[in-house]
Amino acid sequence: MHLQFAKFFQRQQAPRTRRRIEDLSSLQIELQFGWITKIGIFLIFSLGLAALIFSGHSSNQLQKFLISLLIFGTAIAHLWVNHPNTLHSNQRLFLVLCILFAQLAAIKFLLTEAHRGLLDPAFLPMLAPYAFAPLCLSVLLGKNHGLYAAIFCSLWTAFLLRQIEPILLVISLIVGFVAVHLTFQVRKRATLIHAGFFTGLATLILCLLLGFIGPINLHSLPQSNWELIAWQSLTALAAGIITSIIVSGLIPILESLFGVTTDISWLEMSDLNHPLLKRLSLEAPGSYHHSLAVANLSEAAAEKIGANPTICRVASYFHDIGKLVKPEYFTENITNNSNPHDELTPTMSALIIIAHVKEGVDLALKHKLNPLIIDVIRQHHGTSLVSYFYQRALSQQRDAALGGKIMNIRPEDLPQVNESNFRYPGPKPNTKESAIISLADAVESASRSLERPTPQRIADLIDSIIKDRLDDGQLDDAPITLQELKKIAESFRFTLQSMLHSRVAYPKKRDSDDDSDSQDSIRIAV
Repeated sequence: MHLQFAKFFQRQQAPRTRRRIEDLSSLQIELQFGWITKIGIFLIFSLGLAALIFSGHSSNQLQKFLISLLIFGTAIAHLWVNHPNTLHSNQRLFLVLCILFAQLAAIKFLLTEAHRGLLDPAFLPMLAPYAFAPLCLSVLLGKNHGLYAAIFCSLWTAFLLRQIEPILLVISLIVGFVAVHLTFQVRKRATLIHAGFFTGLATLILCLLLGFIGPINLHSLPQSNWELIAWQSLTALAAGIITSIIVSGLIPILESLFGVTTDISWLEMSDLNHPLLKRLSLEAPGSYHHSLAVANLSEAAAEKIGANPTICRVASYFHDIGKLVKPEYFTENITNNSNPHDELTPTMSALIIIAHVKEGVDLALKHKLNPLIIDVIRQHHGTSLVSYFYQRALSQQRDAALGGKIMNIRPEDLPQVNESNFRYPGPKPNTKESAIISLADAVESASRSLERPTPQRIADLIDSIIKDRLDDGQLDDAPITLQELKKIAESFRFTLQSMLHSRVAYPKKRDSDDDSDSQDSIRIAV
C-alpha cells in the first residue's frame, strides 16, 4: 500500500521529490509518505486530544471529545485541499500536529493550575499562549499554515474549558491572525520579539474591551482595582513577549529536526565568506561576478511574482560552483587570448561544460549545502542545448561530408553528431525559484555579448531567451504562468539596464594650462 501511495505522490510532486523517493528504501517510504504511519499520527493526536479533554472535571466530556474529533476531520480535509504537500509528508504532518498539541497542552496546564488554586483565574485569559502555534507555523511553513493553526487551535481551545466560552475563542482567533500578519516574512529574529509584543498588546486590548481585565468602574474610576488592572496588563504583554522568545529558541531546533529552512536561515547562508564562495572569487573571478549578477537579477524578479527572493539570492551564489573544477574552460574566466577549447573537439568541449553541473552537485554535497541549493544547481540548465559547440560540431560534420565526397568516403562512415551529447542531463526547473535563476543565468550570460546595450536591444535579448526556453520545453515542469514570465522579463529589463548603463563621458584635459576655468570644471566632474 505504501508503495502505491509513493507512486501517487511521485505523480503529484515535483521531479526533485520523485528523485529523492527513488533513493529511499520501502521502510523509509512508508515512514515518510505511507498511510499506515499517517493513520498512526492521526491516532496519537486523537488520543492526545482525549487526554486533554477528559482530564479535569468539565461537563459533557464525551460530547466535547466527539465534536473535537469532527473538528479534527475538518482539519485533515483542510490540509488535503489547501496544503496537500503537508498532508503527504508525514514529517511535516507530525510537525504541524505537534505544534498544535503543544499550544493546547500549555493552555490545559494553565487551566489545571487555575482549578487547583495555584493560579489566579483572573490572569488566565492573559496568560494563555494564543500566538504560539500561529507564530511557529507561520515562520516555519508560511502564513497559510499560521492561519490554519490560529483557526483550529482556537476551536479546540474552546472545548478545553469547563464551559465553552465563545469570547475566548474570538480572542484566540484575533491574536493568532495578528501573529501571522506580523510574521509574513521574518528575516530577523528581532521580528519575532516585535511580533510577540504586539500580540501581547492585542491580547491586552481585547481582554480590556471584553471585560476580562478589571473590572473598570467607569462611573467611579478611583474605586477600580488599578493594581490588579496593571498586573493583568503587564501579564498580557509579558505573555506575548515570552511566547515569541520561546518560539525564537525553538525555531532552529525544529528546523534541524524536521528539515525545514526559514528565511532567517537563508539569510545566514547568504554570507559571502562561505569557503566555496571565497574559492570561487579567487579561482574563478569571472564566474563569481556572474553569480552575483544572477543573484541581483533573480532576487528582483522573485519579488515581482511572489517567489522567495532570499532563496533566489542564496542559490544564485552557489549555482555555478562546479566551475571551480576547470574554471579556465569557461569564457568568463578566460583572461588572455588563448582559448583551451581551440585544442578540443566540440564533443569534448561540450562534455567539460556540461560536467560543471555534476561537479557542482558533488561540491555542494561535500559541503552539506541546503537541498534546495543542490536542486537549483541540478536544474539551472535543465536539459538545454550547449548550442555553440553543437553548431560547431554540425559545421565540422558538413565540412567532413564535403571532404568525404571528394575522397569517395561513404556517408555512413563519417562521424555522426548526436544532439543528446550536447544537452545537459537535467532535470528541468520545477520551482519558481529555480526557473527564475535558470532564466537569469541565461540572460546575464547573453547580455555580455551586447556591444551597445540599448534598452531595446536588452528587451529583445530577454524576450528571445524566454521564448527559446519556452519553445524548448525547459519551463514545462515549473509552476509559473505566462503572466509571471512577463513580469520576470520586465524585472530583468530594469535590472539589466541599471547594470549595463553607459558612463557619462568626462571632458578631456586640454593641452593649455592657461584655461583655469576648464581645469576647475574637470576636477569638479571627477
